[in-house]
Amino acid sequence: MPRYAAVVAGGRSTRFGDRDKAVADLAGTPMIRRVADRLADVTDRLVVNCRPDQRAAIEDAMEGYANPVRYAEDPDPDEGPMAGIRTVLRGVEGWGGSDAPAFVVACDMPFVDPALVDALFDRIDGADLDAVVPRVDDEWFQTTHAAYRAGPMADACDDALARGDRKIIAPLFDLEYAEVGADDLDALGVDDRSFENLNTREEFETAAEALATR
Repeated sequence: MPRYAAVVAGGRSTRFGDRDKAVADLAGTPMIRRVADRLADVTDRLVVNCRPDQRAAIEDAMEGYANPVRYAEDPDPDEGPMAGIRTVLRGVEGWGGSDAPAFVVACDMPFVDPALVDALFDRIDGADLDAVVPRVDDEWFQTTHAAYRAGPMADACDDALARGDRKIIAPLFDLEYAEVGADDLDALGVDDRSFENLNTREEFETAAEALATR
């Protein structure tokens, strides 16, 4: 079964300023393309969630991408990150079916570690699970850096939204899921920066400096 990358990019990024950070130039490359390029060798297809007004710019950023790309536009923008996860996974489901495995990642995580992505896919493929989610140092679950079965997670998001529960963690507890803890991550040699997201211009500039030296 193909492995899907699912990038959530529909947020308004209010802390970043007037520009859309998804396509902001990060050391010479639009940020969303940096995220997608990190996933190209460990996934087979890409689905991008975005607002309708973002799509043209994101399509330009994704021109020439190594894998097939589809877009899942928000039917009702500004519903929050859980709705973005739901929408991008509906896009995966429409392409590959309910059981299609997808790695969901936010568009502002340009250091995503391909080795971690590969390990999460191996874990979800090898067990009767709906989700495999990193949990670093017993802190909060990394729900926008996790592998899911498209249909079950999208259904769980819809159920949570219907009952008015917008906590991004809420759908997980309706699923069969496994955690990947700090010891597992250490054994994989996962770069701690994999979980770093860029919310402000200052964080963006620091990341740009790091990428420019790689």
